[in-house]
Amino acid sequence: MASKRRLSFAQLLDRHAQVAVRVGVRPTPGQQVVMTVNQELLPLARLAAKHLYLAGASNVTTIIDDDELTLARYRHASDAAFDQASGWLFDGMAAAFKAGAARLAIIGDNPGMLAGQDRGRIGRAAAARAKAYKPAIECITSGMINWSISAGATQAWAKQAFPELSDRAALSKLWKAIFAASRADTEDPIAAWAEHNATLSARKAILNQSRFSALRFRGPGTDLTVGLADGHVWAGGESTSHSGAIFNANVPTEEVFTTPHCQRVDGYVTASRPLSLHGTIVDGIAVRFENGRIVEAKAEAGEETLHHLLSTDEGASRLGEVALVPHSSPISKSGLLFFNTLYDENAACHMAVGQSYAKCMDGGKTASKEELLARGANHSDVHVDWMIGSGAVDVDGICQNGDVVPVMRGCEWA
Repeated sequence: MASKRRLSFAQLLDRHAQVAVRVGVRPTPGQQVVMTVNQELLPLARLAAKHLYLAGASNVTTIIDDDELTLARYRHASDAAFDQASGWLFDGMAAAFKAGAARLAIIGDNPGMLAGQDRGRIGRAAAARAKAYKPAIECITSGMINWSISAGATQAWAKQAFPELSDRAALSKLWKAIFAASRADTEDPIAAWAEHNATLSARKAILNQSRFSALRFRGPGTDLTVGLADGHVWAGGESTSHSGAIFNANVPTEEVFTTPHCQRVDGYVTASRPLSLHGTIVDGIAVRFENGRIVEAKAEAGEETLHHLLSTDEGASRLGEVALVPHSSPISKSGLLFFNTLYDENAACHMAVGQSYAKCMDGGKTASKEELLARGANHSDVHVDWMIGSGAVDVDGICQNGDVVPVMRGCEWA
């Protein structure tokens, strides 16, 4: 049997960029694209731009982030500055999306970037940004546009994930894990994604046929019943925008997900992995729900940051998403803790507080906000996932007539 062809870093990086474009955002001919990227990942962004144009994009507008510039604000700006955000920029992004532009985000956040900074300022800045970004985010959560998030390895992120390694070794190991997660290291990444999307499509079809009224999660520190929204729809893998563009919102993705009923969640749940939130590591999250709302929230680390998130607005303490991920997913099997939600959420079942996705509601693309709220969808300026699944968690589906159906055992499909 022929051995697997060994690829250079440059070849793998180019393949990773191709996946971000040809599997992820998939621009339509003549479509404009708004791309954001961490400055350390400009080589990846340049390759992505090449493939965007080869795929037919007409114009790629790139917005560059820089960790040191972000830190400069916390070190030197006046206190009043943290109640403001660049609304003009987000208004421009919303205008671009409403005019038909696609969205590609290439992330590589430093999970602990704001460690040691004032927690109150971090919470206020996050709330101001979420409010200003809301018009653009609604274009995404409503399914109006084709959009995608991919990632690249940065030095600070690599050292957070692999503190025992040298800078060079940590960066190399993180890139290797990212290439594996995006399937860039396979013989034919695009074909591998087509097969994977077909698997996810089959799983969501079974769940959509089941029409469960609720899911129950049970495991160590967890006994949570999540009522599902009236007319909820399971999604996962490929999505279709209002204009008919097909895309994968997240690269990688191993989940199928839907909309909980924001007033029908009860019980308690313990997070199974840390959460990187606003430049802070929040670990040991444990929350309790009553009538859909989090009424008690604790964390072993980063608790103040968690409380700031949950107090952003009324919807920030209610669920907007629940997702099922098998414990045997490739990211889980890697044994790595990424400290990045894009990856860690694909290692375990998870839930998200905040805004719901309209695409996860029957007729959601054309329904009004009021109609969706009446059926149990949630509304918020935020949407933050954290992981609740592990090999010790079971999931049951509760049918309309009260029957209980095993869905997962040890977070493996039953």
